[in-house]
Amino acid sequence: MSLNTGSNCRSKNSYLNQFRWFLPLLLCSFLLSACSNLPPIRTEAQVDLNRFMGDWYVIANIPTFIEKGAHNAVESYQLDDEGNILTQFQFNQDGFNGKIKTYNPKGFVWDKTSNAVWGMQFIWPIEMEYRIVYLNQDYSQTIIGRSDRDYVWIMARTPQISEQTYRKLVSIVRDQGYDTSQLVKVPQQPLSIRKNNKSH
Repeated sequence: MSLNTGSNCRSKNSYLNQFRWFLPLLLCSFLLSACSNLPPIRTEAQVDLNRFMGDWYVIANIPTFIEKGAHNAVESYQLDDEGNILTQFQFNQDGFNGKIKTYNPKGFVWDKTSNAVWGMQFIWPIEMEYRIVYLNQDYSQTIIGRSDRDYVWIMARTPQISEQTYRKLVSIVRDQGYDTSQLVKVPQQPLSIRKNNKSH
C-alpha cells in the first residue's frame, strides 16, 4: 500500500501556509470583538440561499490584509449537500496579470431563519462573522459586513456598476456605522477582456 507521502506533505504545507496567512487576521478580529461596544449590524430579513449562490465581483471593500493589492477579485459560492457554503475567493495580486491567489473558506449558516448570518471558516474550528447587510431585489448587488465594522465588501454580479449605484451602496455602508473613508475600490477588468486574455 502506497502512503503517498509527497502528496501528504504538500497538503500539510498548504494547511500551514493558510494558517500562517490567516492567524494575524484572526487574532486582530478577536481583539476588536473584545473591545467593541457596537450593536450587531443589521441584516436582510430573508435570503434565498439558492439565488445567492454563484459568482460575486468585489467592487469595493475595507480590505483584510490578504486582499490588499487585489485585482479582479471574485467570491464564488456553492451549496453542499448539508446546506453549508463552499467558497472560492480568487484574485490577481498587485495587477491584472499578477499571480493568482485562491482561498477556499467554508460558510456555515448561523441564522437559519433569515439565512443572512453566517460563520466563515478559513481555519478549523474558528468561524468569523459574515452578515448579509444588504441585498437588492434581483440579487445583483450585495453588501457583506461585520458587527465590529472592521471589514466590509460591496459586491455585484458584474465587474462594473454605475457610479450612481456605487454611491447608493456606499451610503448604505455609512448608515450601518462604517467609516466609508476606508473603502477601497477593487480594480476589475470587463468580462470581455478577461475572456480574451484566457484565450491567448
